[in-house]
Amino acid sequence: MNWSVFEGLLSGVNKYSTAFGRIWLSLVFIFRLLVYVVAAERVWSDDHKDFDCNTRQPGCTNVCYDHFFPVSHIRLWALQLILVTCPSLLVIMHVAYREAKAQQHRAERGEGYRSRFPNPGKKRGGLWWTYLFSLIIKAGVDMVFLYIFYRFYRNYTLPRLVKCQLPPCPNIVDCFISRPTEKTIFTLFMVVTTCICIVLSLVEAAYLIGKRCRERLQAGTGETPGKALSSSGAGCEQCCSWYSSHSHEAQGRGACCGLEKNTRAKQPNKGEEKHPSH
Repeated sequence: MNWSVFEGLLSGVNKYSTAFGRIWLSLVFIFRLLVYVVAAERVWSDDHKDFDCNTRQPGCTNVCYDHFFPVSHIRLWALQLILVTCPSLLVIMHVAYREAKAQQHRAERGEGYRSRFPNPGKKRGGLWWTYLFSLIIKAGVDMVFLYIFYRFYRNYTLPRLVKCQLPPCPNIVDCFISRPTEKTIFTLFMVVTTCICIVLSLVEAAYLIGKRCRERLQAGTGETPGKALSSSGAGCEQCCSWYSSHSHEAQGRGACCGLEKNTRAKQPNKGEEKHPSH
């Protein structure tokens, strides 16, 4: 595995994520991916070899193992991690598409061209929808895999003894699973971290939707956050910085920065003294 490419992808996802997204990324990387690579693979490395049944009938052990373990935990977790991280790559590709289009238009129309999105990573327009859908897909993937694990392994636990009577077994045979307690602990740990990731994705989606609704309400009342800053007496530099990050509010930015100039012109110098009129 090329860790430099992986590091670049992680930095890109972290750059365009909210605070909730960064927590989600840390949780997936540390408590799911590293635990999977370092510990889980070794715990399940002997699951088939040490699955013992009290019979010597040829093929009985393999049939019983396939019945009780249709898909290995390791392979399910690997597939889950791949599918749950892919939606984050959609955001990176969308930002890269914006940057490529901006460079193309700048090359065609000259350096005076003003891009519709000065900050390509700003979640506006289609990127906002891409980011929201990625959160929904991530939460949906984790939910689906939680259901799959529950269907295959009831209550996410592994029993010490299973009874099998499938052909070619001659009768009901007892089969024993290797290290069931340790495997149950790892399974429950992965289930808990998956549930936390689902909650974080849903909270982040609710945060994005709530923030967009608040901006829509402010736009409907004719008051933008930049106007609220200027009317509340906040610093003009703070007001202008807000408008500079929102290119569609250029008129408001001019008014705000004009207000800054007028305010500075009206302020008397500290060295001037007021002389009383005679």
